[in-house]
Order: sequence, then C-alpha cells, then structure tokens
Amino acid sequence: MTAMGLFKKKPDPISERARALNAEIAALESQIKKLEQTGDAGSPSPDSSFVQQPTTTTATFSPPAVSEKVASEIVFEKVDQKPLRSEPVVTPEHYNDMGLRKFDLPALVQRVQSFFRGKPSSNPKLVSYLAAGSVQGLRPLRYEKRVARNRFILFTSGLLLLVWGILAWVLHNR
Repeated sequence: MTAMGLFKKKPDPISERARALNAEIAALESQIKKLEQTGDAGSPSPDSSFVQQPTTTTATFSPPAVSEKVASEIVFEKVDQKPLRSEPVVTPEHYNDMGLRKFDLPALVQRVQSFFRGKPSSNPKLVSYLAAGSVQGLRPLRYEKRVARNRFILFTSGLLLLVWGILAWVLHNR
C-alpha cells in the first residue's frame, strides 16, 4: 500500500450509481435520436401516427403490459395519508367567566414533553432505512452512535485526567 492510497477518499456508491444511470440515459437518448434520424420504416414516426380519435363518453383504462421480470421487481409501499398534527378543539368550556383561558395542566405537560423530544422526522421510512443500514454503502446509525459515544468517553476521560493532573500539581506545590 502506498502513502498516497492512505489519504484517498473512498468512492461514494450512490454517486457512482447516479453516474452510471446518467450514462445509460445519455446512451438511450442517443439511440432515440439515431432512430428518429434514420426514419425507421418498420415503425411509424410519432408525428405521422397521430390521428384524432372521436371522443367517447366512457373512458377505459388498461395498464401497460409488464414483463414477469419487471413485475417481480416492482414493490409498492403503503403510504399513510394521515395529517401531521391535528388542530386543538376550542370550546366555551376552555374559558372561565372572565373570558380568560383556563389553566390546562395536561397540555402543559404535553408541551414540555414535546420540547424535550424534538421534532419528528419528515420521512420516518427513510430514518428506519438509515437506522437499519439497508442503504448500500452507508453505515448504520447504530454504528455512528457507537463511534460518537466512544469519542465522547475518550474526550471526557482525557479532560478528567488533565483536570486531575493540574489539581495534583497545584496541591503538591502548596
């Protein structure tokens, strides 16, 4: 292993995949342009094949044909369509005789708890994927947490040793 290899940044697999997909897209676009220029006689061109059909009142939808290989790769995930937060219900019972809002202890406790919890993630599915380490090339969050915890323990112990050494030196020189 050379010294130059030590400081070389590891390639990002997501960026590599994006570059590969962009190259595929460029190749397909060049094929499309080539076919348009040659004027393939076997298939009609998009401009000449357009014939206006009479409109009908009943529309039928037929999904495009999908090969078995592609059909086995398609995965649909259920998307929750619930609102992020609900509006609090305000009724006359929430106000006293003077028209001031009554003290609401459960709401106060809930506000304090939400302050310490932090904001919920906007994409919980992505968070679960990252935590499980199922994105290729990225470390799982549990590994990152362990590294951060070990770094904190090392830094704290070093700081305690430094303070203890300074304190011992001050007490010894009295």
